[in-house]
Amino acid sequence: MNLDNMWKSFLDKLKTKISNISYETWFSETKLISLDNGIAKVVVPYHIHKKNLSENYNDLIEETFLEITGTNFKFEYLLEEEVNTNTTINVEEIGIPSNEIYQTNLDNRYSFENYIIGKSNKFAATSALAVAEHPGKMYNPLFIYGPSGLGKTHLMHAIGNYIVKNTAKRVLYITCDNFVSDFVEICRKNNDSNNFEITKQFKNKYRDIDVLIIDDIHNLVGAVSAQQEFFNTFNELYNNEKQIIISSDRSPDDIKRLEERLKTRFNWGLTVSIEPPDFDLRMNIINKKIENHELNNNFPEDVKEYIASNCVGDIRKLEGALTRVFAYATIMNGSDINLELAAEALKDYFVKTIVAKNNIEQVMHIVSSNYNVSIDDLKSKRRISKITLPRQIAMYICRVYLNENLVKIGNEFGGRNHTTVMHGVDKIKKEVSKSNDLNNEIQKMVNQIKMC
Repeated sequence: MNLDNMWKSFLDKLKTKISNISYETWFSETKLISLDNGIAKVVVPYHIHKKNLSENYNDLIEETFLEITGTNFKFEYLLEEEVNTNTTINVEEIGIPSNEIYQTNLDNRYSFENYIIGKSNKFAATSALAVAEHPGKMYNPLFIYGPSGLGKTHLMHAIGNYIVKNTAKRVLYITCDNFVSDFVEICRKNNDSNNFEITKQFKNKYRDIDVLIIDDIHNLVGAVSAQQEFFNTFNELYNNEKQIIISSDRSPDDIKRLEERLKTRFNWGLTVSIEPPDFDLRMNIINKKIENHELNNNFPEDVKEYIASNCVGDIRKLEGALTRVFAYATIMNGSDINLELAAEALKDYFVKTIVAKNNIEQVMHIVSSNYNVSIDDLKSKRRISKITLPRQIAMYICRVYLNENLVKIGNEFGGRNHTTVMHGVDKIKKEVSKSNDLNNEIQKMVNQIKMC
């Protein structure tokens, strides 16, 4: 039996021993690359896989592999770069890692199973599952940050729901605003009646638990006394190896007017960001959202692309767009959903996204949306490939489809020389002649421009 077949047999057997979400997260992208001197070497995609497999799954892996091969092997988990460079990366440097009735505040609609994963959130989702599987052991605290509407709250509820479902641990989800309100209330009551029982209840609520999930911690800014109380709460939980999960719209170091000692503690564990979803992920989210809708089969691909292209930085806005299209079709006596109907239904909804002073700026908006780069990046002098390709595509569209002159294009794109614009346009012309995929991408963006 060759290595690939042996590993496939191993994975098939392992699937029967663990949950589907655990299998997909930790094992689906692994590969056995060698068996030598009693050592089995396996390539894994991320540092977190290497750490979690070695610390939490190794016994199960060795036991299952013995069942397949009849031989005991010790396992080594390697990253692709370690195999290529013959080096070893120390994963310890990658972050520091009751059944009574109580109120969790969790929303059971949110789970790992219905969290749609793409490049922009894969590491955050993987880290979250690692924490859910081993709360207080892997990464503590787990700090998740990113702009509003990208799925941070979904991920936090998914962690809590997983822990509640699979353990007897006590979990509390709370927003930062609720924490501050509770603290202000006990301060008021204590001042009124010197009621120490109220203080005891507050401390029990936030400290007599196993997992604290606190959303929007940036709202702690300005509440000096509440920061002191949260500092004490954090220390109590952390010192007792209780899991702390925190979210914010920015990284710990970027939260202004937050006590330095809190920033330091937030950085003790693992800090992960969620980036705006790319076009493919937005399309996957749309497909997931409409899969059980009665009009799903009559929802054309070009309408999905139109919505995905205009809802860039906020998944909630994307969901709202779908709701408006469905509602509009119903109001119009069950009219067929098509691009014209969608454009009419969303003409005011997208106004902030696609408004532009001129055709070139309009192109910049649409290209930046499709490639997850900012308009400032398109106008900048930066030459990394992530920015250079979208910039050249935008110039190409302006020249070929809008017939704008080279000088005007150059001025709009950060004052570039017309020869630079010509070079970029020519380069995309050559790429388009060789790549149908690129040509199709550009045609989709051109169609969006026509709809604006």
